[in-house]
Amino acid sequence: MSGNGAGNPYLQGNYAPTSTTLLAESCQFEGIIPEEFLGGQYIRNGSNPLDVDSDRELHWFDGDGMLTGVYFKRTVEPPGVQPVFSNQYVLTDIHCATVHNKSLSPIIPSMTTMVNPKPARFHMLLQLLKTYAIAIASNLRLIACPIKRVGASNTNILYHDGRVLATNEIGPPMRISLPSLKTVGWFTGAKAEGEADTGDISEPFFGGKGIEGFYKEMTTAHPRVDPYTQELILFHSTFLPPFVHYSIVPAGCPLTASPRLNKPVPGLAAGKLMHDFGVSRRYTVLLDCPVSLDPSNFTYSRSAVEYDRTGRTRLGIFPRHCPEKIEWQDTDACIVMHTASTWDEDVPDGVRVHILLCRMNSLAPLYHMGGLEAPEHACARKPECRLYYYQLGPQITQQWALSTIPFEFPHVPRHLEMHAAQFIYGCSMRKGDFVDTNLTSVKIDCLVKVDVQRLIATGMSCPPSQIHGVVDQRTLDEIIATDHSEDSIKVFPLPVGWYAQECSFVPRHNGKTEDDGWLVTYVFDESQLDEYGQAGPDSRSELWVIDAVGMKDVVARVFLPQRVPYGMHGNWFSEEQIASQKPYERFRSL
Repeated sequence: MSGNGAGNPYLQGNYAPTSTTLLAESCQFEGIIPEEFLGGQYIRNGSNPLDVDSDRELHWFDGDGMLTGVYFKRTVEPPGVQPVFSNQYVLTDIHCATVHNKSLSPIIPSMTTMVNPKPARFHMLLQLLKTYAIAIASNLRLIACPIKRVGASNTNILYHDGRVLATNEIGPPMRISLPSLKTVGWFTGAKAEGEADTGDISEPFFGGKGIEGFYKEMTTAHPRVDPYTQELILFHSTFLPPFVHYSIVPAGCPLTASPRLNKPVPGLAAGKLMHDFGVSRRYTVLLDCPVSLDPSNFTYSRSAVEYDRTGRTRLGIFPRHCPEKIEWQDTDACIVMHTASTWDEDVPDGVRVHILLCRMNSLAPLYHMGGLEAPEHACARKPECRLYYYQLGPQITQQWALSTIPFEFPHVPRHLEMHAAQFIYGCSMRKGDFVDTNLTSVKIDCLVKVDVQRLIATGMSCPPSQIHGVVDQRTLDEIIATDHSEDSIKVFPLPVGWYAQECSFVPRHNGKTEDDGWLVTYVFDESQLDEYGQAGPDSRSELWVIDAVGMKDVVARVFLPQRVPYGMHGNWFSEEQIASQKPYERFRSL
């Protein structure tokens, strides 16, 4: 694959990185921006490779983290609000070092190298030797910007205890300041770099010294924040025994007065590609899918990441603060990148845990994101990515799909997390699937609202066949054509040629129903692409505010000064959260 992205659909069109960063650029808009948006900010994290001109391998997961936000600034003059656009790189160690010296890139082997079904042992050996040499040079301070951590902070963004955190699988969270999107510093559970010493605990909750501490810092990109206790719940998956650690970071000061947790999770025999998990009010659910992660495979000319579709997927359930009590329950092989909602309830014979997740039966997208054809063993004859319901007790008692439609990038309103929320929002497409076997990129042209509690009740009244059964068997086109106000599934189809990204829900103050609010997302009109499918410098994206009740009306459109590449995960931050950020002493800089 050439460095300019030739052959990689995730480096083409509106997936291609943008080279321009802006700070506080005012935007025009049309429509009515709801009062609930004033003083708040929508931010989306994503991969934006700094260097695409070399001949090195590139994967969509590899890119430098870039945050793109629209801040709804209050104004005295009518209409009382001014949307302000900003996009900034997350100033990680790797980003800062490669800005000064592009020859250092890649500092760690690309995910494309890790998943390549036909790895070149000599090439991989050179990559690893280069990584170790850079690590040694960093420790000896022979590099202008020493590299202590290799995380890219390019996947997700969330709020916990006065801190906004950008996350990624291979490093700890990075604290960001809003609304500027400037980088404060790494956060390892006690305080972030750049913050003042307040006399509380300064030792990290997770991580530590030496190579073992380095691996323990590899934090899930999807930590969970309990909206009631404000605890931050995380896991740390590596390819070294015991393979998974589990942490809870309490909120409030002094931290010495609150319980904290950092323990190994028993029952794992190998490193796994583990991206997300489920957390209810009282229980945690880990997902052990048959996707191995073992760099030593290169010595046998095998891929470091392999999917065994004849294996088993395991769900590990334990009380939130007791990972040592984990109980594993297994089912047919599948891949889960994202969970949607997890909740628990008391029943006469104990406790029942419910989890909604996006179940995939193919690993093909992981290869496509690196410009690689997926090997046969990673694909399914009939690829599917659906919203699934699992009911867990002493064993898995129910497991079936709520709908046949493609469904990924799920979103539950943040204030309803760990609760039996009625509605789950997500992304879909009228053509193709999230796990298409052809070498292509994902294009989201539909946002979907699913009344999950109604579909679960329908399924429980006459349970579908386990694992492969489906409650609602309509296609996406059939649902769109139905257009019934009381439908369990409502679809917002974008105009032809327009594509969206993951959405977030903004609730109406004193809303009468759970869905009383708006969805916010970035959209792009691909008619702006040239005859070669490339986005020119004048291409622009928009931010749309969509009525979540009817899923029909765009109540406001914000016209952005540049395009926003298709990215990963976004979040809405309220005016109160922005105002209550913890103080800091300094930002990171290049």
